[in-house]
Amino acid sequence: MQRISAVADHRHKRDTEARRKPKPMAVIGPLAVLATAGAITIGVATGAAPAKDDLVPLSSLANPSVTPTRDADSPITRSENRIKATASRDLPPPAFMSKAAITAAIKAASAKQWTTDDLNIWNQPGDKAKLLGELEAGKKVVVTGREMWGRTEIVIKGQSRWVTDGYLSEDKPLGVGAGLSMDPCPDGSVESGLTDDAVFVYRSVCNAFPEITSYGGWSNHGEHSSGRAIDIMTSDVELGTAIAEFLRAHASELNLYDVIWRQHIWTPERASEGWRLMPSRGSATANHYDHVHVSVY
Repeated sequence: MQRISAVADHRHKRDTEARRKPKPMAVIGPLAVLATAGAITIGVATGAAPAKDDLVPLSSLANPSVTPTRDADSPITRSENRIKATASRDLPPPAFMSKAAITAAIKAASAKQWTTDDLNIWNQPGDKAKLLGELEAGKKVVVTGREMWGRTEIVIKGQSRWVTDGYLSEDKPLGVGAGLSMDPCPDGSVESGLTDDAVFVYRSVCNAFPEITSYGGWSNHGEHSSGRAIDIMTSDVELGTAIAEFLRAHASELNLYDVIWRQHIWTPERASEGWRLMPSRGSATANHYDHVHVSVY
């Protein structure tokens, strides 16, 4: 494995006050526990950094408001409309959830998919469903192909169960289910000059994402000169995003100071703001489109 010869040429200046270590805090990764959970995407990989207007900060993504229309001669109050919509989802159709229909669906089920996030397990679709437990990310489950009201039917121990739509994949998600590790990495030279916390980050990433073959460790510029920063070299949007989210999910344990990816920065101190858009620095490398930058305290 070849270590990158030169760390990405950019600076990461820290304010003096920002260097003070904050009180420990728990950083919680995204959970798909609600049927209304939104999906955030970072963008499409290109050879060069996209224009600033083409990149929307993850922290600012929101669904546009829609003003409903109605017949002026048939006024419907918001409360009446809400009651009707809720009532229609109280219970699924009897035939759909009949013993015969469920048995047939389970018997015919053979396709398997992976959970891409932690999911609540329900006994049926609808607002009257009972919460039975939680299914961890990175689990392979059997699916029946039946869907209703934002939920998908799966089979657990021969029983029909339901989870939120949109969080099952035919391919095992990158890094899902991976934990932290101190097992040695193939390229031990990357650790030269790094602090203990930075080594912990490096080893955790290299074991969770063996696809990565190039890293930037110590160098004589910016945060790298302190031995507290690592560049994880990749231009693959899906892979880089998985790594960035993996780091965010373990920020407290890894003692992270910041994570930078695709011209966005995330810090534990401002975690509630999500990913924040950074000013353009003029190139794909300076804007972190070809590597994930991570630093520790």
